[in-house]
Amino acid sequence: MTAANESPPLRIYLFYLGLIGASLGLVARLFVLQVLDQPQYAAEALENRVSRVSDPAPRGIIYDRRGVPLVLNVPSFNIVVVPANLPDSEARTEAIYQRLAELLDMPLTVPGSSAQAPCTAGTGPNATRGVRDLVEEGAGFRPFDPVKIGCDVPKELALVVREERAQLPGVDVQVEPLRQYPTGELTAALVGYMAPLPSPDDAPLTYHYFVSRGFLPGRDRYGVAGLEASMQDILAGQNGSSLVEKDVGGQTLRVLGVETPTVPGSNIQMTIDARLQSATWAALTQRIKFVNDYLDRQEVFAGVAIVMNPKTGEILSMVSWPTYDNNRFARFIEPDYYNALSSDPFYPLLNHAVNIVYPPGSVFKIVTATGVLEEGLIDPQRTLEDPGKITIRDQYFPADLGRARDFVCWNREGHGAVDFVTGIAQSCNVYFYKIGGGYADERVEGLGIDRLGKWMRLFGFGEPTHVELPGELAGFIPSPDWKRITWGESWSTGDTYNAVIGQGYVHVTPLQMLNAYNAIINGGWLFQPTLIDKILDGEGNVITDTQPVLLHPERLPVADETLDLVRRGMRMAVVDGTLSGDLNIFGEIGVPILDVSEDLHVAGKTGTAEYCDAFAWPRGWCIPGQFPTHSWTALYAPYEDPEVSVIVFVYHGGEGSRMAAPIAGNILRAYFELKTLDAQGGSGG
Repeated sequence: MTAANESPPLRIYLFYLGLIGASLGLVARLFVLQVLDQPQYAAEALENRVSRVSDPAPRGIIYDRRGVPLVLNVPSFNIVVVPANLPDSEARTEAIYQRLAELLDMPLTVPGSSAQAPCTAGTGPNATRGVRDLVEEGAGFRPFDPVKIGCDVPKELALVVREERAQLPGVDVQVEPLRQYPTGELTAALVGYMAPLPSPDDAPLTYHYFVSRGFLPGRDRYGVAGLEASMQDILAGQNGSSLVEKDVGGQTLRVLGVETPTVPGSNIQMTIDARLQSATWAALTQRIKFVNDYLDRQEVFAGVAIVMNPKTGEILSMVSWPTYDNNRFARFIEPDYYNALSSDPFYPLLNHAVNIVYPPGSVFKIVTATGVLEEGLIDPQRTLEDPGKITIRDQYFPADLGRARDFVCWNREGHGAVDFVTGIAQSCNVYFYKIGGGYADERVEGLGIDRLGKWMRLFGFGEPTHVELPGELAGFIPSPDWKRITWGESWSTGDTYNAVIGQGYVHVTPLQMLNAYNAIINGGWLFQPTLIDKILDGEGNVITDTQPVLLHPERLPVADETLDLVRRGMRMAVVDGTLSGDLNIFGEIGVPILDVSEDLHVAGKTGTAEYCDAFAWPRGWCIPGQFPTHSWTALYAPYEDPEVSVIVFVYHGGEGSRMAAPIAGNILRAYFELKTLDAQGGSGG
């Protein structure tokens, strides 16, 4: 027993000291947690109950020049399931699956099925995924995210699901904007279509670009063709974001505020007139159908028709055929339909007016004609003899007639004495061989390939026109250096002869060819073609009013006298040349395209271009001297003061005067009929 005056043992002091230290440490820790670290933990707590929600921006609408909608936004109703919100009871969850399967005409499960996009799973007997398959797949990745079970369901079905939500916990209806294309295939090559964001594995650059701009994978779509693609940023606007408070189950309790405002996309008013677009489509496709039906086989495979204002560069209509129905891509990309289009040898997914190049044939002769006069190589009054052909001997073996090569005119009997205007009007190949490639027997120097290349570049060939369409090609200007590097061969006079009449290695897009014609028609100004008339806000106010843009800052270096002579040649083609008279197409009643009326005079040029490509070669069509031909025609009116120009190209269409010319004539008539209707106050709708 310890005495009363005896001091406590040391261990007692140590105990109390430790107790005091622990208390001080606890107080200090509480001070750190509740005072010093309070902002951090408060932020983490807030983050647990507050989420950032992306607010999709309404996408802009596309109209024609008269305000007719070509692209609309319509509501789409999707049936979704949030796996985390399904009942804990397996029996109740199974009952929900059964009810969804009944409403959506889907199986519960499809044995052996593999993961795929929900909206491609299908319904009815063709379903490739079941309700349970889709939900369980979503639960394994993001149980609190909605899983789409039925996409773009009828509004009536969506209302039924909403009415039954109390008996279907975890099931909801989402409303999303969907693109609708009222004019379908009529304008698909122009307005294009949209697609879901690709996965980061399939297209990492595209994926990260759009995600960085606030796009939400699985919800947002982007333009992949036509104006939907080229005007993507203008149409899309900017997605916003809001802060919302959620409970532990992920349900939204309230909106705390807007973090980033949503900026709606701007609307676009095109230069296209939907009525003229329809008339252009009908003129092209009906003629093609008539020829194929008459021959009882598919002889004509593709075509292009473009109408422009030559004084501004505005495109009034543009038809590319074959094409596709972009409404079939509005909800989701149908794999079978897309694969069929992709494997079609005539590329319906491409716009043949700008995405494919072709030999232009005789419509190209206006470029050669202009260059020859401007270089002072021929007196336009001088006549050259056309006997129907000229023969070029091999420069290395001039005495070996077996190596000689004939260059023929389309008129094998020849045109006789031909001057400049007659050469254009009659599309005389021999005359152009001589003035373009030279002919020593008549002491004609010829333009030559280098100077031809110079004039092609001045007329805009060899570079895109910069029209507002994706994937535009630049065409091709051949040169001796290119042939030497590519083929290991020297350039020959025969190569020049082919080039000056738009054959051989010369390739252009139909839009480039019409734009070159416009420069002749309007007095030497090369405009940038445009499909955009105005950019509008949601209230219809004009943000940007498109003005004509020149591809060259100055007028082309062409004398007025030269332009006048070329235009006279094109006028004579209608009066007494390749475009004159009634054009009887395979026994059809004559189609006169001489002039639209007594008071409205037309001018133009035909073209027949030989070709041999990957489609013609395996079919045995590429027979020397009997190559298959494309059909071309360019027209404009009125001759005295042009206001409209037309070009028509028909793949494997034969002679330009027989196939493309009647189509161009019908389009020209439609333009002036609509103009008369508008002047009389008619709607023409």
